[in-house]
Amino acid sequence: MNKGILYGIGAYALWGFFPIYWKFLHDVPALQVIGHRIGWSFVLLAAYLVLTGQWHSFRSAAFNRKTVGIYAIAGILLSFNWLIYVWGVNAGFIVETSLGYFINPLLSVLLGVIFLRERLRPWQWVPVGLAAVGVGYLTFVYGRPPWIALSLAFTFGFYGFVKKLSPLGSLYGLTLETAIVFPAALAYLVFVAVNGSGAFLHNGMQVDLFLIGAGLVTTVPLLMFASAAKQIPLTVVGLLQYIAPTLQFLIGVLVYKEPFDFAHFIGFAIVWAALIIFGIESYMANRLPVEPIPELGED
Repeated sequence: MNKGILYGIGAYALWGFFPIYWKFLHDVPALQVIGHRIGWSFVLLAAYLVLTGQWHSFRSAAFNRKTVGIYAIAGILLSFNWLIYVWGVNAGFIVETSLGYFINPLLSVLLGVIFLRERLRPWQWVPVGLAAVGVGYLTFVYGRPPWIALSLAFTFGFYGFVKKLSPLGSLYGLTLETAIVFPAALAYLVFVAVNGSGAFLHNGMQVDLFLIGAGLVTTVPLLMFASAAKQIPLTVVGLLQYIAPTLQFLIGVLVYKEPFDFAHFIGFAIVWAALIIFGIESYMANRLPVEPIPELGED
């Protein structure tokens, strides 16, 4: 099997098993978990760049006003996404967090239409509409909008939108994002340590190791993904991305026994059907020659 595919499967599988990791930190406030995730991620990423001789190249590429501005927005969006996800997992909403990452690709397509004036092919509107129906149905079933899923989808969707406009690769990008939010994370962790509410060094060695390891479980799949993205087509990456939410969904239902009855199944099935249609349409469109679509304003 292509090494790039193996790296891609490995990256998305690790992301898929994230709920189990964060459950080990269920007694630690989510904001502290994210503070440590940001802090240790930046430390590890910076160390990796130094050890591989890329630090000077990173500084030259990253530290200018426009690039820092773009990645400041990306860093804030990613931090909120991480916070919502960790809170959702430890509050017993793993299934709903998986829904957010199932609908995210379709939301990203819609953002491209709204903000980048991209034009959807006729059959692409079908899965987008189906996803909206699925979310509306689940709103009825839950008795509320699935706000955790929607928050994850929107924060990650806008994060991807910002990254689409950004000049750096995934490794340099995440390093800069975490560098920008690192001072705020460090200040918060120092504050909770001083006032006695910090978990680090106070809740046992296991908690300390898992907090430090938050940086490792962030950087390892990222590096695997970066390697995979260079070696395999984006269409393959697009298919592999569903490994993560599928594993998260199965973990929520089978491991942590979260509620999932037939009514929930119908809502998820509508979203899954949308993704299947989206995947088939994208595959066929990439196989068949397509006439160029005229830009707006052209005859």
